[in-house]
Amino acid sequence: MWLIARRSFAEGWLRLAATLLAAVFAIGLIAGSLQFTLRAQEAVTGSDASEYARADVLVVGGTTDPNDVFAPPDGQVRLDEVAGRPGVAAAAGDAMVPVVATGRDGEPIVAPAGAQTTLRPWTPEDSLNAYDLESGRAPAADGEIAVTRHLARAGDLETGDTLRVTLPKRQRELKVVGIVTVEGRSSVARGDLVLTPPETVREAAGLPPGAWHGVLVKAAPGTDAARLGEDLARDLAGSDLTVRTASAVRDAHSAELRSTGAVVGGAIGMVSSVAVFVGVFVVANTFGTLVRQRTRRLALLGAIGATPRQIKRLIRLEALALGAVASAGGVLLGYPVSAVLTGLFARDGFDVSAADAQFGWVALAAPAAAGVLVTQIAAWRAARRAARISPMQALRSASTDTAGRRWPRLLGALAVFACAWLFFGPVFAIQAEEPPGPERTVGISVLILLGCMTTAAALCVLAPLFVGPLGGLVGRIGTAVSGEAGRVARATITRSPRRVSAAASSLMLGVALVGATALIVLSSDARFAEAGEEVMRADHAIAATTMTSVGQAPLPRELADRAAAVPGVSRATALTATEAKLVSPPPRRSGDDSGAPLYLAVTGADQDALPSVLDLGGNLRPLRPGEIALTSTIMEGQRLAKGRRITLRGGGGQVTLTVAGAYHDPSHVFADQALVSAETMERLDPGAATVAVLVRGGDKEDLARAVADVPGVEVLDRAAYVKTAADAMTSGMLVIYGFIGMALVLALFGMATTVSMSVAERTREFGLLGAVGATVAQIRSIVRWEAATVVLLGGLLGTGTAVGTVFLMHVATGSSFLRPDPPWWLFVVIAAGAAVVTLATSALPARRAASVPVLEAAKAE
Repeated sequence: MWLIARRSFAEGWLRLAATLLAAVFAIGLIAGSLQFTLRAQEAVTGSDASEYARADVLVVGGTTDPNDVFAPPDGQVRLDEVAGRPGVAAAAGDAMVPVVATGRDGEPIVAPAGAQTTLRPWTPEDSLNAYDLESGRAPAADGEIAVTRHLARAGDLETGDTLRVTLPKRQRELKVVGIVTVEGRSSVARGDLVLTPPETVREAAGLPPGAWHGVLVKAAPGTDAARLGEDLARDLAGSDLTVRTASAVRDAHSAELRSTGAVVGGAIGMVSSVAVFVGVFVVANTFGTLVRQRTRRLALLGAIGATPRQIKRLIRLEALALGAVASAGGVLLGYPVSAVLTGLFARDGFDVSAADAQFGWVALAAPAAAGVLVTQIAAWRAARRAARISPMQALRSASTDTAGRRWPRLLGALAVFACAWLFFGPVFAIQAEEPPGPERTVGISVLILLGCMTTAAALCVLAPLFVGPLGGLVGRIGTAVSGEAGRVARATITRSPRRVSAAASSLMLGVALVGATALIVLSSDARFAEAGEEVMRADHAIAATTMTSVGQAPLPRELADRAAAVPGVSRATALTATEAKLVSPPPRRSGDDSGAPLYLAVTGADQDALPSVLDLGGNLRPLRPGEIALTSTIMEGQRLAKGRRITLRGGGGQVTLTVAGAYHDPSHVFADQALVSAETMERLDPGAATVAVLVRGGDKEDLARAVADVPGVEVLDRAAYVKTAADAMTSGMLVIYGFIGMALVLALFGMATTVSMSVAERTREFGLLGAVGATVAQIRSIVRWEAATVVLLGGLLGTGTAVGTVFLMHVATGSSFLRPDPPWWLFVVIAAGAAVVTLATSALPARRAASVPVLEAAKAE
């Protein structure tokens, strides 16, 4: 049997090479997804350096958010309250201001792994300073900065360069005088740091003289850190302060990073599951085709005495050899795949380049083992089928098969479809328990996508049953158009349903992926554009068109004053945005999330100018300071009524506000959940990011000249701004498109491989047709009509799967952004694309089929 396996490899190397390439691409996709997941987790957890590494105790003003360890405290502490107390050897003030650093190319420098860039003070006390200068010197004067190594590398910065930094209210150009590491790391848990002299940070944070967000404390020699913390907490009990050990803060940061890494890995795994499914399917399909081609040889082996067990071992041995080689190639291919995914994520504001490519045993052994396992699973069914081949089949053509018995195929499809309810079932629980919102919509959509993907596998099981009727239809059309060639094509199609359905199944997956993606994108874009035009009254919007880890790059608030000074401008107002935690009343959650916090997306705007630039739904009057308006969805979900007092915790601390009423933003772009006045936003979060400046009146070119010195900022019309804001809300879609694109290429490659192998399988048949008088044109026509059946079957099943997926998403979520209302031309484009791809992949096999000599056909298997 080993000699027979060697001969099979030697004689059928072209067929094995095609199957091997399909396996390499599939395993490469699996390996790339795994390697990128590991790299992303390393980028998140690998930044676990701490700016508190040399401190013993941390005293902060007010309290910190227990649900967000990186949130600033909600109060202030004076340095002189802490310095000089018993047991305190040294003390230094600390403050945090979120900023955006812009590189030489005018693009924002993305902080590592979804974190942020923060302006922090260079600690003057050597015993508390955790920063190690890699080059340059410490910042000593206003306008000088030191930056972390990741920020320097990402922005291509060296000492002596100028860095443009966007503060909440203005922009500054600062000189880089030093590049630092923190405990040998390129960044800290919070992200990148821009370090300046303490007074520069205190002024940027809007703190009064002597006040800080926190104070770093170094214990005197012989003083225990925990004991010093207890003493300070007791001595400062009358003040609104929180005392924690620095080790406890650092442990909290580490735990948060580990949790984030797990979430990132799970999210990437969920997205990549579609591509991995396609990869596994292609391997199983091509290997099954490879075994089916050898029906005659396997039957002859049985005729000369080979037992079913020996035949199974032969197939499994071949699968093992193929899987081992494909795994090695796939693991290597995984690194460029991971690099592509890293680039796509970085463009969406999630940079994992701080971590190096992964070469651990998990990154290498897991995809290799998966490759061997996938090929063995693919070989299992083929081996069973091969072992059941009757010796009498040695007298038949290897290309002849049937659709199989109807009831076992139906039962198998029902079993696969039942597995789909593992995903469809939880949808009902989410509908019943979760309040309407983006998280609910995304969760339901992902479950439905996975369920429909499993349903597609059930359709693949049933595909051979559809070949007869569709093949008959195509054959009649072929007979009318091509005469005898069409009649022969009809016979070959209906005689070999498994061969046709194998190619059609791969095409179906490709059409389903493209169709579902196109339907979702077209539907959401159309709804964004429609609702955005309905809400936005402003003529222009000044906004950044680049992405950071937190969405659109923020603007300096001073741009509103610049726009207002442009001739012809009647109104110019800045839209600011922040997240605020609902403290009171306690948020209403259901199920396992009953204790989870609720963070509201709060938008701030000048209430006098708001009616001139936005038309929000509802009868909401202009808000006064101390009032807040909520969307109807939030009010219903949290059971809040007009006049209710609620407490939010933002960057400026806890603020109690009165609910003034409900409104509706159908675009979800301008004020998605909550709205406050500019004065209230200043209390809630003085450092709230400015996401856009809406302008009524004025000339676009005049406005562009007024903001020309601000990099990365453009003046947009209504449609362009709505598109930019919508893209920021749907950040991450580029990565999904990347996974879908790779899965599509793999599916089409699988289809091309199957078509090519099916032609090679019929060498004898085509040669004999030529011997009895069939012309080259007729043989090519036969192959093309078979390809037409593949297009029809794959196109119909794929389009039905795509429309069904989006329809179920719309029904389950009720979202107007997921409407199964495609334009008429979409199906025409998809059908034309499927036809072009199928005919292109069958062109070369058709030429090869037409040139088969009669003598070669007589020798063929």
